[in-house]
Amino acid sequence: QVQLVESGGGSVQAGGSLRLSCAASGSIFSIYDWTWYRQAPGKQRDLVATIRRDRTTEYVDFVRGRFNISRDNIKKMVYLQMNDLKPEDTGVYQCNAMDEHGIVWDWGQGTQVTVSS
Repeated sequence: QVQLVESGGGSVQAGGSLRLSCAASGSIFSIYDWTWYRQAPGKQRDLVATIRRDRTTEYVDFVRGRFNISRDNIKKMVYLQMNDLKPEDTGVYQCNAMDEHGIVWDWGQGTQVTVSS
């Protein structure tokens, strides 16, 4: 089992930036694709960004061009640089590994991002 610890969230005004970090304990990291999800208040958890083992990246439409996902296989870290934040980006952000069966590990606590207009 891998433990996931997200950090870096906070409260910012629209147009601001945040950099989220995800630390994954345990020895297994580099073999997986890694993802960031967001859960807005009262809504389901939605995929935001994916970085694959070969470091190719994918983004949902509403963050493309504003967010950047990266990974450090040696430090076992996943990052999400968020720029030009909008109020609709508000939510709890969580990371997880992904394989052909879907999400791999139990969810961590996540990190809260609040964007005010």
